[in-house]
Amino acid sequence: MIICPNCKEEIDDRSPFCDQCGQALRYCNRCGRVGLGRRCTNCGGLMASVEELAAMESQSFSSSLSLGTSPESISKISDSPVSSVQSMAPDSLSNIPVLTLSNLSLDIKIEGMNGAFIGRKQGPYTHFFQKNMYVSGVHAQLRYSAESGWSIADKHSSNGTRLNGRQIQPDVEMSLNDGDVVTIANVNLQVSINFT
Repeated sequence: MIICPNCKEEIDDRSPFCDQCGQALRYCNRCGRVGLGRRCTNCGGLMASVEELAAMESQSFSSSLSLGTSPESISKISDSPVSSVQSMAPDSLSNIPVLTLSNLSLDIKIEGMNGAFIGRKQGPYTHFFQKNMYVSGVHAQLRYSAESGWSIADKHSSNGTRLNGRQIQPDVEMSLNDGDVVTIANVNLQVSINFT
């Protein structure tokens, strides 16, 4: 996890944008740290977007091949911070199945974002819950991983989070499946997962 330099919220490593405030993130081409300026405050390296870093890494790799660099050196290049940030490229995010949590009678339709909080005061869905005093300020969090898919975790909410009627323990990620029902305090949300 990293801390967004703009809103100071915790977000997933290698995110091209903060999923809490929308800030475009920049990473150091030397040490890989996240920041906002032109130079890294840690090592003085150049700060670049995910796409720029991927292009730098690609050029570096092509140059190594044209100069006849040894396979050992090439493997060192692919272990560099620039290379580790390359996996942040938006193409790698396009394979994530679309998660929707909805309650049509309450006119709620949440499009899942990896790492996003569900709550009355924080996260991208506050407009759905800001008048519901049963929902905590930070109630639950959505996560996606390639290994286990979408999951939800309760964030020590006052009135709890339930999955198919069963209470979720705080900070325990529970896998979500198409057709499940998530209950945020007193709000039932139908889970839909679309593999496109």
